[in-house]
Amino acid sequence: MADSNEMTINLVVLGRTQTGKSAAGNSLLGSSDFESHFSPRSVTTCCSLGRSCRILGIIRRNGHEFALRVRVLDTPSYPHTVLSKEQELLGPTWKDFTAVLLTHADKAEEAGFSEEAYLHSASSTLLSLVSSVQHKYIFLDNQRSIIKEERAIVLRKLLTFIRQNNYKVLRLKHSKELK
Repeated sequence: MADSNEMTINLVVLGRTQTGKSAAGNSLLGSSDFESHFSPRSVTTCCSLGRSCRILGIIRRNGHEFALRVRVLDTPSYPHTVLSKEQELLGPTWKDFTAVLLTHADKAEEAGFSEEAYLHSASSTLLSLVSSVQHKYIFLDNQRSIIKEERAIVLRKLLTFIRQNNYKVLRLKHSKELK
């Protein structure tokens, strides 16, 4: 059984080949669950769910401390990504408890796009996905040298999403995690 003082949120990582999706997922999880190395082509060939990391001491509600569990879904290159396994990997209510992490914030900025302008010009597939998760998205500049700073920014944004959702987050029924 899941700990009753634990909240879980999913993070789907999207981006083009060689934008550091797997590296960002590993950094957020504090692990090396996703294969990540420099390559002239995509290293990730299918969607995979990283093990959950349990972060203590960042949420307090009604005098109780809650742990936050973040599950990261690493994906192949976007826009060719087909997220056909999201329900299987994240569960039937995945859309209610999922945020999208876009790894190419630096490229959008270099091209002169704000986050909103970039999304406004995005494909209908990406717009549909962002809409289906109630516009919970985060742009990540994982080209920065200080990944820990970026990790803290992502976690703060996830906490904001949880607060906006009145602290309703996914509670796992089983402690089994996909590896």
